[in-house]
Amino acid sequence: MKGKVVILDFGSQYTQLIARRVRELNVFCEIHPYNTDLSTLGKINAVILSGSPFSVKDEATIKADLDAILGHYPVLGICYGAQHIVDHLGGEVKRSDRREYGRAALAETIHADLFHGIAPDSQVWMSHADTIAQLPDGFEILARTESIPVAAFRSTGQYDAPVYCLQFHPEVTHTVEGKAILYNFIVHIAGVEQSWTPDSFVEETVAKLKREIGDSEHVLMGLSGGVDSTVGATLLSRAIGDRLLCVFVDNGLLRKNEFEEVLELYKDLGLNVQGVDAKSRFYTALKGESDPEKKRKIIGGMFIEVFQDVAKNHPEMNYLGQGTIYPDVIESVSVYGPSVTIKSHHNVGGLPEKLHLKIIEPLRMLFKDEVRRVGRALGIPPHMIGRHPFPGPGLGIRILGDITPEKVAILQEADAIYIEHLRSADYYDKIWQAGAILLPVQTVGVMGDERTYERTIALRAVNSMDGMTAEWSKLPYELLADISSDIINRVKGINRVVYDISTKPPATIEWE
Repeated sequence: MKGKVVILDFGSQYTQLIARRVRELNVFCEIHPYNTDLSTLGKINAVILSGSPFSVKDEATIKADLDAILGHYPVLGICYGAQHIVDHLGGEVKRSDRREYGRAALAETIHADLFHGIAPDSQVWMSHADTIAQLPDGFEILARTESIPVAAFRSTGQYDAPVYCLQFHPEVTHTVEGKAILYNFIVHIAGVEQSWTPDSFVEETVAKLKREIGDSEHVLMGLSGGVDSTVGATLLSRAIGDRLLCVFVDNGLLRKNEFEEVLELYKDLGLNVQGVDAKSRFYTALKGESDPEKKRKIIGGMFIEVFQDVAKNHPEMNYLGQGTIYPDVIESVSVYGPSVTIKSHHNVGGLPEKLHLKIIEPLRMLFKDEVRRVGRALGIPPHMIGRHPFPGPGLGIRILGDITPEKVAILQEADAIYIEHLRSADYYDKIWQAGAILLPVQTVGVMGDERTYERTIALRAVNSMDGMTAEWSKLPYELLADISSDIINRVKGINRVVYDISTKPPATIEWE
């Protein structure tokens, strides 16, 4: 990479947002724990220190090796990162009388470099319990608000590389001109080249895959029909051609006609794909199981068995390709103290060890929206790039309770009607993810002159950038009415449809 920014994570809830904003500037960045030895990361053009739920006044607070950072790289400290620098250099950080949280307006800005083009009363977002009472020697104030005398500051020449600090969060949308402030620091002050583009990623990744895999080794990769695995497989195919074998498993938990349709789509992409019908194996293994986590483990275990069977017939395989993306990587790395590992990630858990294959992950540095941009750069058709995310366990976690072929068929029909309506009403591409859920609830209804006691379908549609947070989609009442009516009239066994209006958090996107 020609330019790279490293974000040191102190456990802030906003750290991923910093990375997203930097990537939006066409600048490559990586997130690493606060105590990472930067000398192990290759050439670094700038360092950003994140916020944190900790206080620098806490006895058990966490600290980076600032002596190895300040003066060696251009540095931007955000909130806790700024306070950490002040405290380390002998300035004064005090507990605030009250937590400074929410919108504020800059009352005064000094110096044009960091605030070039920024309105003097620009709105910013505060989120901190400590405040900077006195700057260390060799620093000057750049901005304040009505209530905070030190909203931004910088070093005045004692370091070979500049140090800039903000008490507010430029990465959140509530800081109206935050992206411009980040641009000023990264591009104008640190001089980082804006060379991170989908085309450059494709070129560099294909070359890297060729080097890593070599001229004779082979890769086995599972496909889900989703964007991540499709883009990952296409990159691998560009690098090694027919030495990539893709496997698409019908686990009986796919959407209606998805197995046949996706296999046809993959043929058009020129991928070397083997389809495996394993419906009966999955149904047998899942029989009678209602616990969500146990269902996930059973489904993951069955995928391992199917892949083992395929691998036995292909002893030439050296690597297992996976569609891991950057949020998976970040969530698997715990920052000691303020955060914990959210979830462990292997797209097919346990498989690499059982098959004795090395892992290859072409997309591990991309966010979801970046995967789609790379897919477009690869020439993958829009209808594949625009497919909504679909959970790895498929309909297995959209059927609440035990799984039977009959329930799968009911949900497939209802889901197909739902998606069909979203497409025909021109809403499918306006929604990040949509799907139907079969509830373990039967309700009384009336059809014709008869009383019914049948199942309930819940509809879910959300808008999101990467699935980390999500808002429920405001679909028109008329559209919801048409969908409900069509599902009840066409799907035998359904007499009630409800719509989920929960946000993430506190709810999750999926119900299990």
